[in-house]
Amino acid sequence: MRTDTADVEQLATPPAFHRLSFGRKLKNNIATTVFAAAFVLAVIPLLWVLFTLLQRGLTPLLAADWWTHSFNGLLPTDFGGGIYHALIGTLLQGLVCAVISVPLGVLVGVYLIEYGRDSRFARVATFMVDILSGLPSIVAGLFIYALWITTFGLNKSGFAVALSLVLLMLPVVVRVTETMLLIVPDELREASYALGVPKWKTIVKIVLPTALSGIVTGVMLGLARVLGETAPLLILVGYANSISFNLFQGEMASLPLTIFMERSTGTAAGDYRMWGAALTLVVVIMLINLLATLLSKLFAVKTK
Repeated sequence: MRTDTADVEQLATPPAFHRLSFGRKLKNNIATTVFAAAFVLAVIPLLWVLFTLLQRGLTPLLAADWWTHSFNGLLPTDFGGGIYHALIGTLLQGLVCAVISVPLGVLVGVYLIEYGRDSRFARVATFMVDILSGLPSIVAGLFIYALWITTFGLNKSGFAVALSLVLLMLPVVVRVTETMLLIVPDELREASYALGVPKWKTIVKIVLPTALSGIVTGVMLGLARVLGETAPLLILVGYANSISFNLFQGEMASLPLTIFMERSTGTAAGDYRMWGAALTLVVVIMLINLLATLLSKLFAVKTK
């Protein structure tokens, strides 16, 4: 009986860890140093860019008229003005882009995961999404120019820009939707089917709400990415110094286009407005990312 008790105590006692050899310690220290150095090298350019933006673009943002006025009536050498016209154009184009691309992208993602995983049409759709994922923004702009302006004979407009942004945002929404739907456990679907719930209602009531948090986050991040594109703007819409709410006719400003146009003036006042517009664009994208984080927490599935 004593022997059995001793054996049990010996098994219950965790084995003592041996000291690491010098070679393993050296490899661990080298790997830690390499990773730390890579992190520092990646952060230094980011900090430099942020410092430069704050140094040169903060003064315009703190001006009284920056958020309420446009550049209307200003000469290239005149200081002052505001970014209101470009901010309105960027937000309107981004809103139209989101209204078109989000429903289409979510529906395509739902079809690829829930209905057509092994079908020929699903494979073709996946291939086309892969192509769109690597599509340069200038090509998207040229395609919309050929279709919207050359073929249909319509005018350059902010709506044409929004259509080109749809081509860039759509594959992001599809991929995010696919990824989040794959994370949803199949047990939830099977439990719903076992209760006699139709497939479409299972998707709407169970699958999509479960994946909604990640989908919303991906959509917001995709929107933040396309708002910084410049190439489609140069092809599909002219630049306006004044405020315009008309997406279907006339010139319309936006933050990326304002940065490009003010840089081309070659004046100190143009550089002043250029850096202010660049920092404004960074602030807008940062706010969208923060909103994505908040919405992710808001739509997260409650476990308790």
